[in-house]
Amino acid sequence: MFTFLIWCILFVLCWPLAVLALIAYPFIWLILLPFRIVGVAVHGVLEVIFLAITLPFRLLAAPFRV
Repeated sequence: MFTFLIWCILFVLCWPLAVLALIAYPFIWLILLPFRIVGVAVHGVLEVIFLAITLPFRLLAAPFRV
């Protein structure tokens, strides 16, 4: 919603730039999509490593939790 409001203000102030942004947005999104996919994959791998490292500590602490 905030992005749409900013676009409307830009459309009032400088409509050619707003139309250019509207046309360029899908192409920029497609260019940045692989980086987003890599980010999700790296986050998943780091989460698995973190869980593997902390698993023994969580198993040892489990019986003593109240």
